[in-house]
Order: sequence, then C-alpha cells, then structure tokens
Amino acid sequence: MLGWVVGGVGTFVVSLITACLFLHVRCRKIGRPFGPRARPWAIFIVTGTALLSTALGLVILAASQQPPAAYLGILVPGGLWIAGVTPRDRPGWLTRPLGRLYDSMGEDMQAWCDVRRRAAAERPQWISDAVQYYAGQVEGQLKDRQARTELRRWRESIVHKISIVRLISLDTTETRLRDSLQRHASTRHIGKYSADDLPRLALRLETEALNELNLYLAYVYRLGHHRLLIYPFRPSVHRTPREDVPRGRREEMK
Repeated sequence: MLGWVVGGVGTFVVSLITACLFLHVRCRKIGRPFGPRARPWAIFIVTGTALLSTALGLVILAASQQPPAAYLGILVPGGLWIAGVTPRDRPGWLTRPLGRLYDSMGEDMQAWCDVRRRAAAERPQWISDAVQYYAGQVEGQLKDRQARTELRRWRESIVHKISIVRLISLDTTETRLRDSLQRHASTRHIGKYSADDLPRLALRLETEALNELNLYLAYVYRLGHHRLLIYPFRPSVHRTPREDVPRGRREEMK
C-alpha cells in the first residue's frame, strides 16, 4: 500500500513539474501560458495532465507490482510538446484546452500591447520615443538576426513617419516635405497632395506609426520580453523639478 502511495504521489509531482516545463517550451515565441487570462487554462492543462499521468502510473503499478514502474506515467506530459502538428492532429484531450489557452494568451498579449500603445498615443513624438525606448531594452539582447531585422524595420519606419508629422506641424516647405517622404520606403509611395491635405496626411502617418508600434510590441512580447516598463511612465520621466535643479541652485532656493 505504501508503494502505491509513494508511486502515485511521486508520479503526480514529477508529472506536474514536467507538464509545466513542456507547456512553457510549447508556448515559446507565442505568449505567456501563465498570464492573467491564460493562467486558469494553463493550470487546468498541467493539472489534468499530471492526474492522467498518475492514473496511468497506478495502472502500470497494479499490473507490474513494481513501485518504480509507476514513474512510467511521467511520459504523458510529453503530449504537451508535439511539434509541428495541426490542431486536428493533436490528441483529443488537448485540442479544446489548448485552443482556449492560445486564445487567452492572445488576449493577454493584446492587453499588454494596448496599455503601452495608449500611453504613447498621447503625443505623436511619444510614439517615436517609445519605440526607441523599447528598442534600447530589447534589440541589443537578440541573437536572432531575423528578429533584429524585423524590429529595426518597424522602428525605422515609426521614427521616420513621426519625423514627417513633426515637419508638417512646423509648416515646412513643400520641397523639404517631398524630399523627406522619398527618404524611406514606407512613405515613398505617397502621391501628390495639396496644402489642404497636410493635416490628413499627418493624421494618416501618425495612425500608421501607432499601428506599427502595436506590431512591434506584439513581436517583442512573443519573444519573451514581458516586463518592459510603460513609456513614458518611467522614473526618469517623472523626476520632480527640484531634482533637475543643480545642488547650488537648490540651496539658494531654500
């Protein structure tokens, strides 16, 4: 009897840990399996997998009468790591929970991106500053050349478009604006426009830059960078005026 208890508990604990590891590996570059919305489904999946593994282990134990044989049940969590298969090919007991998990991870990712996008949308310049702020934390750490290239492409496009929005707000000349539009592939396709179209052009470019910031953030999130501070709500941005005054000047103000 003691062997049954030890075998069952041991199988459950090991299977639970193994299932969590396999689930993290499976969701790599997709999202956070234990995010706020995805967590209930992740817990359901790993717990169900561990229970199934324990039941299988006890069946093996009953058949073999050898307590170590119960640990063969830990092979069940391997079902969470089935690479390169479609939902139709997955085991039936995984299809619906994994589908719900992926949906919830997508909602977590979009909520994460929305908070940072809305913060940057307050001012056009903040969109450009935000993408450069996030790039400074992420791009230098990436070893994947394709990921670096993709992020750099979005970043350069965002910075370029916001620079043109700023030019329009400064009432730049038509020649300078035309030259600026031709400097980057993302704006080179823009055709002729009249002076009355400039506010509309600025709004269009700002909207495109904001959408590209959302794509940038989603890509960063899927790469595993989930703890980025929200720009511009950073400690360095919210220094009090007194902190910006030199010490000698502060003493004179006392």
